[in-house]
Amino acid sequence: MKPVPDPVVSTTEITRPADLLPADVRARLRAIPIAARLASGRHGFGQHASRSRGSGLEFAQYRAYEPGDEPRLVDWKLYARSDRYFVREAERDSPLTLWLLVDATASMAQVDDARPGWSRLDAACGIAMAATEIALRQGDRFGLATFADGALRVHGADAGPRQRDRCLLALRALRAGGGWPAETALQPLWDRIGGGSLLLVLSDGFDEAGLRMAERFAAARREVVGIRVLTVGERDFAFRGGHRFEDPESGEALLGDAEAIRTGFLQRFGDARVAQRNRLAAAGIRQVEHVLDEPLDAPLRALFAGPAATGNA
Repeated sequence: MKPVPDPVVSTTEITRPADLLPADVRARLRAIPIAARLASGRHGFGQHASRSRGSGLEFAQYRAYEPGDEPRLVDWKLYARSDRYFVREAERDSPLTLWLLVDATASMAQVDDARPGWSRLDAACGIAMAATEIALRQGDRFGLATFADGALRVHGADAGPRQRDRCLLALRALRAGGGWPAETALQPLWDRIGGGSLLLVLSDGFDEAGLRMAERFAAARREVVGIRVLTVGERDFAFRGGHRFEDPESGEALLGDAEAIRTGFLQRFGDARVAQRNRLAAAGIRQVEHVLDEPLDAPLRALFAGPAATGNA
């Protein structure tokens, strides 16, 4: 069983909308930057201030000349005053490599009555698509990894409109099912995701293996941020009468009267959510929540641009 019971999941396959991003969401994305705290300057020029030094745009410091330095970097005016060779160093601007890690295990198929036909996975794919639009605008590289049916599928990082379209096709075709891949199956991620990358994990947060993966990447100095996708039922538990609550991955079920278990559910689930955020924060991972009736740009705004937007997606 998951830490708390979920409302029953419909087994009917839902076709993902052709356009995951409504026009109003697309318009608001222009005001959201995606930036890493641990940016790397190894891949050229972009919009992100790097912690590496070298030839760049903004002056950072002088250092003593070393054999192999290019003569054009020597400050000849300073040499004339001091009779010593100094090289000007600058902060380099570097493009970001954004990796979108999308949980598509069985529990991500869950929908609720607040927005019929809209699942956790639909929301996760919509947020992922929003992130690629921002990365495309910024000139960044981005890649996609999905977890479903015990398998990992990786679409390597690249930049440009064609890469955006490849990711869009993969997200539209993605269907929720099965469980999380075994740890040994995740090796391709370690081969692809280099140091200095920013990882955005989109999940319902119920798979312990997924949490361990995020912690392992953070321990290896990859910057990890997470968006936990919740249903309206999990937030409000506004059910009435008898219900059957089922774990879609294990098949375990709980029968009960909704009104009788509401208070206990909300207390336990609230405690579990706080505990998970604290656990990830201890590993250096920022996590925000997204509920299915909220705008798709809101969690990205909360992570990268301050207070979440208001309105409906």
